[in-house]
Amino acid sequence: MVEKPAHYTPPMASPEISPSPDRPVVTRFAPSPTGNLHIGGARTALYAWVVAQQAKRRVGPFKDHTGGGRFILRFEDTDRARSSTASEKQIAESMLWLGLDWDEGPAIEGVAGHETTTGDHGPYRQSERLPLYHEQLDRLRAAGHVYDDDGAVRFKVTQDVTFVDAVYGTVTVKADDIEDFVIMKRKADGDDLAYPTFHFAVVVDDALMEVTHVIRGVEHLSNTPKHAALYDALGFGRPLWCHTPSIMNPDGSKMSKRDKAKAARKAADQFGWPSCSNVTADDFQPRYAAFKAKESDDAEIASWTLAALGQPIPEIETLDFKQSGYLAKPLLNYLSLLGWNPGNDLERFDLEILIETFDLSRVNKANARFDRDKLLDFNRDAITQLTIPELAAAIDNYDEHDGYRRHLPADKLNWLAEAFHERARTLREIADEAEEYIFDAPARVQDADYESKGAKKWLTKSDDQGLSDLAKAYETLAALDDDFTPDAIETALNTCVQENDMKNLGSVAQPLRMAIRGTPVTPPIHLVLTLIGKGATLRRIDACWQAFKGKGVAEASG
Repeated sequence: MVEKPAHYTPPMASPEISPSPDRPVVTRFAPSPTGNLHIGGARTALYAWVVAQQAKRRVGPFKDHTGGGRFILRFEDTDRARSSTASEKQIAESMLWLGLDWDEGPAIEGVAGHETTTGDHGPYRQSERLPLYHEQLDRLRAAGHVYDDDGAVRFKVTQDVTFVDAVYGTVTVKADDIEDFVIMKRKADGDDLAYPTFHFAVVVDDALMEVTHVIRGVEHLSNTPKHAALYDALGFGRPLWCHTPSIMNPDGSKMSKRDKAKAARKAADQFGWPSCSNVTADDFQPRYAAFKAKESDDAEIASWTLAALGQPIPEIETLDFKQSGYLAKPLLNYLSLLGWNPGNDLERFDLEILIETFDLSRVNKANARFDRDKLLDFNRDAITQLTIPELAAAIDNYDEHDGYRRHLPADKLNWLAEAFHERARTLREIADEAEEYIFDAPARVQDADYESKGAKKWLTKSDDQGLSDLAKAYETLAALDDDFTPDAIETALNTCVQENDMKNLGSVAQPLRMAIRGTPVTPPIHLVLTLIGKGATLRRIDACWQAFKGKGVAEASG
């Protein structure tokens, strides 16, 4: 065994034992920058971030801890062909959108607040740490733990390995079941130094960065005996491992980035492959060709294909959920429950409560199923709990649809938020519905295509009673002059109901909904009419009259 390095720290004996109270608790998130941040990776980052926060704040399992906590972002970028700075930026921005900032990490160009390296344990990219790996390799070689195999370096496994996992407890693996494994690849042409394999790099990185808790997916559980053996051979104290359950689709299949590729190819089989002749990106054409030939499962190409065919894009990556109009807080709330629960039937909580209650000992072994309907419920409830100004700000910051920005003055944002506050499940639903009929004249109205059931009930039943009431509403709204605000509209319509002995506000509200949308379903009518504006409202009422009466309201009144 080699001599223990100066910064050696003792191993952790069991899942219940934390580092010594004066020792920092250090966690990390170490994605490969070969694509966008998968939602499963976001859950891993969340758990690791929470543990570090608990140690910082001395709450939960770390209430007696005085050593503080650190959360590290590190990029495992030794896959040189697929790694990219664009993926690094997207991963970082996704984490920051979720509120998962880091204490140490690399410089990332274009990411505000993180354009310079933070921390004393870098570099934070594996491709920049090659001399460190070779230094540790020399120590293993000197101690006789490795041998060369046709240019690669293998680690010799000579004894059984027992390690402790926070979820699986004590695990023992026989030496005969662990093959001698490669820790350093052959040197490629033009490389000054050979690159490490994942097994070697992750151990050296975690050890030198003094990581105490390695939180990662259960697919890495089978790798841990190799990692434990390397820790021992190098003389580093082992961390506490915690292997989290996989996140599955409702049908039991694993939730994977490949789901987008499957959906895109299924859509293309049904509708045909869309033309990409107008796409000007330099690398798009070859990537698209490779995707069609099933040579890659490029998630960006899959998303483009689905969008071009007008088909829904499966929400797999963190960015997908942001684009679909989810709020970060309910998404984090729901993610935390995929493999863990706080007990006491508690489901809805914010990050502060999560930090106070999270405990690795309650992480489950069983795989978790991603229920999108349940997530929608979480998001809908979170929207209703926002104040109107908060929802208005969220709508204004939602950058996936800009139609309402072109049409809506800033002073009307609160009215838009109020209109959808109690009914929207996502920000996208607000944007889509607003653009469908509030800010753009709907095609169904332009083409006199009104929902037949709604038209019969609210317009033509009882000798066109609804159309008659609609004409009275037209006169009332036309008389409002410039005071076309929610309060003024609501007061005027209530007066119209009273003066004309109508049954209730629905007598004018439902015909108005048919006129402005073509269906009897909208948010509160006084808010919708305000957002549409006086001129557009009167034009749509007139169009409705022409569709059913063959002439406009003014002509009929005259």
